[in-house]
Amino acid sequence: MRARDNPFRSDRVLAVRYRLLHGTWEDLFAQLEALGFRAAIVGPQGSGKTTLLEDLKPRLEAGGFSVRELRLDTESPSFEPEFLEDLFATLGSHEVILFDGAEQLKWAEWVRFERRSRAAAGLVITSHRPGLLPTLLETTTTPELLRGLVDQILGDRAAELRPLLPGILERHRGNVRESLRELYDHFAAVAG
Repeated sequence: MRARDNPFRSDRVLAVRYRLLHGTWEDLFAQLEALGFRAAIVGPQGSGKTTLLEDLKPRLEAGGFSVRELRLDTESPSFEPEFLEDLFATLGSHEVILFDGAEQLKWAEWVRFERRSRAAAGLVITSHRPGLLPTLLETTTTPELLRGLVDQILGDRAAELRPLLPGILERHRGNVRESLRELYDHFAAVAG
């Protein structure tokens, strides 16, 4: 199977958006507003934190905010000092910072970042652990969630995979991203 024919190719997987397990987007936005637009999305790797953060952007923009997106990960665990100086020098009071991977910062760096970000209208971060900001939502995964995502991607063809999904999710310790990668490899091997 050519990569472009694999139903779990990256563009199809990335098109799947975050699914709230409880409540509505309006409820989540109201909770974020109640937290002063300063909150954390907390959860393990592959549980949807980044997707949820991305999905907040258009809702914030529809609410009249400008959005600044930042990202750190294990390969890029810190910002260049010049980048942060420029960010904070140009940060407006109508902007919300969406910061994916805040746990990468060392404690002193986080304290400085959080303090300087108060000039913005808000700061929403992702983190693997609670405690950096009040928790807006704790992301979790379930076999039912993975099944719903696979159903969305495969449609009627999903039935044959459903019995395999709990084991795949367990093998990847709840990491949906890795589970979907395994399904990509499964389809590549079956067709190959």
